[in-house]
Amino acid sequence: MSTRTPDAEPLLTPAEVATMFRVDPKTVTRWAKAGKLTSIRTLGGHRRYRESEVRALLAGIPSQREG
Repeated sequence: MSTRTPDAEPLLTPAEVATMFRVDPKTVTRWAKAGKLTSIRTLGGHRRYRESEVRALLAGIPSQREG
């Protein structure tokens, strides 16, 4: 069901992100609501997350530097 074009960034489902972090998918949704992750909404209203952003968070790279 992958409809990715070569220049499009891969998107992950909440379940895929949850598996990477070993947390519940609801936790991933809370992170998105708290602004820790940017969520993209599909036409059906489902959340998707940018793979690069998820991997950066997983690696411990802060999205914003403390001044």
